Amino acid sequence: MSAGLIDTSSNMALFRSIFLNDIPLIDTRAPIEFEKGAFPSSVSLPLMTNDERAKVGVCYKQHGQQAAIELGHSLVCGGVKEQRVAAWIEFARRNPQGYLYCWRGGLRSQICEQWMTEADCDYPRVDGGYKAMRRFLIDEFERICSQHPLLLLGGRTGCNKTALIEGSGRAADLEGLANHLGSSFGRRADGQPSQLNFENALAISMLKAERQAAQTGQPMLFEDEGRLLGRCVLPPALMAAMKRSSIVVLEASLEERVEHSHRNYILNKLAEWQQQLGEAYAFDTFAEDLTQALFRVRKRLGGVVYGEISNLLEQALNAHRKGDPEKHRGWIERLLVDYYDPMYDYQLRSRSDLIVFRGDRAAVCDWLNIEF
Repeated sequence: MSAGLIDTSSNMALFRSIFLNDIPLIDTRAPIEFEKGAFPSSVSLPLMTNDERAKVGVCYKQHGQQAAIELGHSLVCGGVKEQRVAAWIEFARRNPQGYLYCWRGGLRSQICEQWMTEADCDYPRVDGGYKAMRRFLIDEFERICSQHPLLLLGGRTGCNKTALIEGSGRAADLEGLANHLGSSFGRRADGQPSQLNFENALAISMLKAERQAAQTGQPMLFEDEGRLLGRCVLPPALMAAMKRSSIVVLEASLEERVEHSHRNYILNKLAEWQQQLGEAYAFDTFAEDLTQALFRVRKRLGGVVYGEISNLLEQALNAHRKGDPEKHRGWIERLLVDYYDPMYDYQLRSRSDLIVFRGDRAAVCDWLNIEF
C-alpha cells in the first residue's frame, strides 16, 4: 500500500487484517504510553522520549500548538533525529507490509511519515492511531461475546486443561495471555502484562479463535476461569458470556493432578526463577513465593489445616534445598483435597445444568475433536 493516511472507510477491514495476520506496527508514542498499553505485533520506536513529550505537553498548554511543534523540532533534531529516522527505516526495510501509528494518527505519526518520506522511504500510517484500533478491538470483543456460543473446559485443579486449550486451535488461552497459572500459586517469574495489554491481546486472540471456529464449525473454547488471573481482570462481557456457556468437564485422578501440579508449580516454576534471577537468588525467591501464596489462602483453609500444610511446605522446601523436590507432593495433595477440590466442586454444582459432557482426557479430546 502506498504511503499516506489510510482511507477511513477501509479502517475496519484494515484493522481486522492487521490483528488477524499479526502485521508489524511502529508505535511512535512515548515509551510511557507504550508500556501502559500497546498491541502484540507493535514495537516502541518513539518520536519523543518521555521527558521530551512532557516538555512539549507543558509548552502546548502554556503557549499553544505552534509553539509546541517548534519545541518538538528543536528537541528532536540533528543526530537525534537521524538516529530515530534510521530506526524507523530499518524497521520498514524488515517489515515492508507494516504501518506506523501514534495516539490518534495525528501530528506525531504525520511527522514520522514525513521524515521517512524525505529519506526516500514511503511507509503508511494508521488513520485514528492507537485509539481507533483499541476501539475496534473493544467493539469486536463485545460483539463476539454477545453473538457467538462459547464452550468452557472445566475440571479440578491439576487436570492440565491448558494443554487441551492450546491444542484445540479454536481457543483463547486466558492463562497464557495473562502469563499466570490461574490460582493463588500461579504467579510467573517474568510478571504479567498491563491490563490494557492483556485486554488487547485477548481481543485479538478471540478474533483468531472466531475465524478458526467458523472454519471448523466448532464453538470457541475457553478454560473455565474466575474473574481474576493474578492482577489481570477478565472483562465483564466475557464473564457474562462464560456464565451462560456450556461446560465440558475434564476428569483426572488425584495422582495425575498431583503429578501435574508438582511439575508445573514446583519444577517448572523454580526453573523460571533460575532463568530470571540466576542460581544464587532463585531458590529463596521461589520459596518465598510459595510461602506467601499459601498464606493468602489461610483464612479459607482455617487455622488448623493451614498450620498443617504450612509445616509440610516448610519440610518440603528444606528437603528441596538439599536436592530432593519430591516432598512437595505431600502438601500439594493436601491442598488439592482440602482446598481446591471442595471449592471447585461447590462452584460447579451451581452450574450443573450447563454441563454437556464429562470424561477423562481421551474421552474429552474425542468429544471436542481434538487430537489426543
